[in-house]
Amino acid sequence: MIRTLTRSYASYNEAQAVANKLEAADIEGVDISIVGKQSDLEETRAAEGAGIGGVIGGAAGVLAGVGLLAIPGVGPVVAAGWLASTVAGIAVGAVAGGLVGTLVSAGIDEGDAHYYAETIRRGGSVIAVKVDDDHVMQVEAILDGSGAIDRDARRATYQSDGWTRFDDKAPPYTNPQL
Repeated sequence: MIRTLTRSYASYNEAQAVANKLEAADIEGVDISIVGKQSDLEETRAAEGAGIGGVIGGAAGVLAGVGLLAIPGVGPVVAAGWLASTVAGIAVGAVAGGLVGTLVSAGIDEGDAHYYAETIRRGGSVIAVKVDDDHVMQVEAILDGSGAIDRDARRATYQSDGWTRFDDKAPPYTNPQL
């Protein structure tokens, strides 16, 4: 049986490094996706849907369907891998349910999908891996051993600030600590 394992990371570069570790462990690149903020990109390029070329570094040759998009409620993101085409549909308004619906349709629990969408909105990145039962433990060890954000602790932090669920109509997130 194929399962989707998902973790969040503080930056796109961290998620990209995890993707590289997964591939080094013989996980197929077509089974790995990253959606997240890439701080080096200009917002105007996201609105134009421009390519990102060398900005994503090593993952460019490994992950399929790399693109720069503007997602409602999130802003500019880099999407790479099997989720990229669905995320691209969100950017042009062709996907019902938005980012949360896309994550749920990929096999992620709805509550977790809200958390992951909010994490992306707040500048983090999410990696999702399609994996068969025989490789779950191996992939979880790589995901968890590579600096993944503690989902429950981060969700509690969001909730302490009044967050209840992802809102695709919310204004772009600005870090209050900046």
